[in-house]
Amino acid sequence: MIASNNFEIETLNAVCRQAKISGKLSGENINELYELFGQRFTKALDALKENRVKKYVFNPSTRVVWIVIGRERDYLIIPEAEYCTCDDFYFRVLDKKIHMCYHLFAQKIAQNLGWFEIIDTNDRNYDMLMKEWKKTSDKDEIY
Repeated sequence: MIASNNFEIETLNAVCRQAKISGKLSGENINELYELFGQRFTKALDALKENRVKKYVFNPSTRVVWIVIGRERDYLIIPEAEYCTCDDFYFRVLDKKIHMCYHLFAQKIAQNLGWFEIIDTNDRNYDMLMKEWKKTSDKDEIY
């Protein structure tokens, strides 16, 4: 499984490099990613088409937080750590069944192609938003 995951990531990185240069995903790129990732790619592409990838920039600190709006809630993404707060990450990525959830996949493509919304906000909102994004379900209470 690890060798397969390395191939997946190498392929995704190569496609992202090509797409960044051309400014788009080619039909060949789309086919290659679908063959490799299946439904995860389809879901990531849907998230991109629906403008559900957000880059929050907090000012004046210039802290950046990536969010992907999912079906259940907003998911916090930490691209440098390849981390997501979704259940798929906890149950499939950490168990090494897959390398990344579709939220991470969408964020990676969005960052490379500039397909995301930038939300500028004040540092005063950081703690409140992070508390919201770190919730494990909509049933969690925020105090």
